[in-house]
Amino acid sequence: MSLSIGIVGLPNVGKSTLFTALTKKGGLAADYPFAFTETNIGAVPVPDTRLDALAQIDRPAKIIPATVEFVDIAGLMAGSSRGEGLGNKFLANIREADAICEVVRLFESPGVMHVAGKIDPVGDAETLKLELIFADMATIERALPRIERELRRDKSYELKLAVAKKVLAGFDEGLRALDLSLSKEEREAIYDLHLLTMKPSLYVANIDEGQLDADFPLIEGKPMIPICAQTEADLSELDPEEAREYRESLGLDESGLVRLVREAYRLLGLQSYFTSGEKETRAWTIPIGAKAPQAAGVIHSDFERGFIKAETASFADYVAFKGEAGCRAAGKLRLEGKEYVVQDGDVMHFKFNV
Repeated sequence: MSLSIGIVGLPNVGKSTLFTALTKKGGLAADYPFAFTETNIGAVPVPDTRLDALAQIDRPAKIIPATVEFVDIAGLMAGSSRGEGLGNKFLANIREADAICEVVRLFESPGVMHVAGKIDPVGDAETLKLELIFADMATIERALPRIERELRRDKSYELKLAVAKKVLAGFDEGLRALDLSLSKEEREAIYDLHLLTMKPSLYVANIDEGQLDADFPLIEGKPMIPICAQTEADLSELDPEEAREYRESLGLDESGLVRLVREAYRLLGLQSYFTSGEKETRAWTIPIGAKAPQAAGVIHSDFERGFIKAETASFADYVAFKGEAGCRAAGKLRLEGKEYVVQDGDVMHFKFNV
């Protein structure tokens, strides 16, 4: 599975600068609202030093990291859900993302106007939240007549209608669909509505370089991820050694990409396992709690359908005993069955038959 994150925010908060820094793909960044009218998309490798450690052992022909896709969505504003600014065209792009990264502005720049006229990250986040709620409210209101028609011929639509009305009532109280603690059955009943407020969110504070050690307010009880988008963009243009030295001079031990991806994995309950050998060393993304057949299915559906066993070693054992042969000799290579819950960092080789 590939992780997709939609980057949203009010105009001129630095979304496109952040997107460029993360993806090293040139999106237009300018100091006026709606500087671009097409959605920018970029896929980047998920940073994971464990891949390098495995590759040093197996000397593969290829190293293939997991990937994350960032979608840079044009600036939203109050009224976007009703078509203001660039409107619903870009709200639709968010529906394809697994999570929403809401960028709020803390940097000061007299040359870059703020659409609200002041730096107010909590207020910006509230505006974004309300626009997503209004968009979802319109989605449900359009769907209700259809659901009621279906209910007249199929009583199974009772749950869907009840949940839709429950979510609408939550919107009236300023609550996202995700805030309503819906049961698994309730979430599945309205899944096909693809509600924006059902997606988990994380917040990035776009800061000045001098704010790296500052304390920031919580947004809805969540800490913001402080990233200086301009600094990250500058670092992305340097070679790795120069970037490392520059980052160390700022007191940063990791890139903004590493911090953002780590938080996205935590937010979505994801982890990585590995396959490794002479042909390739590769990272695969799976949900925490996934069992071995489900993990195999990420590679190919045939692997899941015909799953027999998984030869498995922990990452620590694989490195300590220098690969599969060493793990086998030391009794650290396990045969795991269909009920095995895959652990983060497991190195696996699947046996299947179709």
